[in-house]
Order: sequence, then structure tokens, then C-alpha cells
Amino acid sequence: MFRLDAGSGVPIYRQLMEQVRRDVMLGRLVAGDQLPPLREVVDALAINPNTVVKAYAELEHEGLVVRRQGMGTFVAAVSPAGVLVAPAAVRDSLLRWVRRAAAAGLSREQIRLLVSIALDDEASDEERAECGVA
Repeated sequence: MFRLDAGSGVPIYRQLMEQVRRDVMLGRLVAGDQLPPLREVVDALAINPNTVVKAYAELEHEGLVVRRQGMGTFVAAVSPAGVLVAPAAVRDSLLRWVRRAAAAGLSREQIRLLVSIALDDEASDEERAECGVA
């Protein structure tokens, strides 16, 4: 389930947390789904068990997951404020666009840059509309 990017400069526990958040947002993980057990993550990634414990504890503190003694860690039934579950139509449309961009030869970084530019342009349009400028 988890992948690490050793060169990212992001602490491992944060990488694990972000991947869980992303999978919830994308609907890959839903309420009641169990996260991989600690030992499984430690063995698969060859990391310190305390790293996984810290990631899962932070996610629990945020309300995204719940721990059940002796059973494991599960996605919470109610997503905490600030966690967006993307509508399937939006998610699917974006994934199709990303696949087309990649098929056209764009790198992951170029795709990220295009999305960033589109978000900035959209924000600028909103600001102009609020000021009454067309």
C-alpha cells in the first residue's frame, strides 16, 4: 500500500500520513477499511516500527482513523473537517486528463506544473470577478 520517496526530504511518517489522506480523498480507502498492520508495513518498507506508530497516531489524532485494541487501525466512519472526499466524476475526469497528458509525453513534474498554473489562473479569474473586472 505504501511507497516511500527517500529523496523527497519529507519525513517517512509524514509520507505515510499523506498517502492515507490521499487514498481517503480518492475513495481508495473508505470508512471501515483497515490500514495495513504495523508489522506488515515495517516488513514491507524496512522502517522502524515507531515510524508507523507515529503516523497512525497522528492520523488518529486528526480523526481520520480509529484504533481498535487487538484488531487494528481503521478509517473513521466520519471524515474530519478538512478531509475532502472527491466526487467520483471529478476524480475520474482528472485521472483521464492526467493519463492523456502522460501519454502526450509530459513528465509528472510538467503535469504538476500545469495543474498549479490552472489553479493559479482560476484563482486570478475569481479575484477579477470579485472586483468586477472582466
